[in-house]
Amino acid sequence: YGLDFEHTADEQEDYGPFKNSALIDLIEALSGIEGLERISLGSLEPRIITENFVRRLCKVPQICPHFHLSLQSGCDETLKRMNRHYTTALYLEKCGILRQYFDRPALTTDVIVGFPGETEEEFAQTERFLETVHFSDMHIFKYSKRRGTKAADMPNQIDPQIQSVRSEKLIALGERMKDDFLEACKDQEQIVLIEEETEIDGTKYMTGHSKNYIRCAFEMDGLVPNMVIKGTINSKLNEEFVFCKRID
Repeated sequence: YGLDFEHTADEQEDYGPFKNSALIDLIEALSGIEGLERISLGSLEPRIITENFVRRLCKVPQICPHFHLSLQSGCDETLKRMNRHYTTALYLEKCGILRQYFDRPALTTDVIVGFPGETEEEFAQTERFLETVHFSDMHIFKYSKRRGTKAADMPNQIDPQIQSVRSEKLIALGERMKDDFLEACKDQEQIVLIEEETEIDGTKYMTGHSKNYIRCAFEMDGLVPNMVIKGTINSKLNEEFVFCKRID
């Protein structure tokens, strides 16, 4: 966003080649709108995350501290074959900046397993890197060949059975890391936007997302969609929801 905007020389020096002042300027302008409760960012290119950007971002009270940073692989050699313009070291640095300025932000990502040429060692590097970052949630995908793409013509296409084994490993790792994140947030006040009624194991709850993208469930107790309430995490209901006690 903002690559086509004009900037002064000083702004160019401050914000680098991505000119992301355009995005942070927009966010700061939006924050002045009366009645606007939340500003949530979608998937971000890791290089957008600079210290100046995050320093300003964390001062916006409506910002949701959930950051989905594109990764795809935790191995630099695989990233090169994918034509990704960042390294694992750069990615880890960006995660560190976010954690420096936000209290327990939700860091989520997408990972592709079985990209052409991915060796056992490269996969192991990815696995170790994911654990190092310690994401709050991950989406794991098996590489799927698409006619007409460069990857489709690459040598060393990975057997689907190997892809499945690797996918299952990372899904299990993601579940463990998600549990760690939820445990770390247990003493943290959650500000939840109530969205809908949901039935879980035969019991009806009012559910919604916290600002750091935890799916929370509350006792019905007069709650209706679009209410913003506070609560604390009490227990895990299933792989999707945690039960929260209302505190306001």
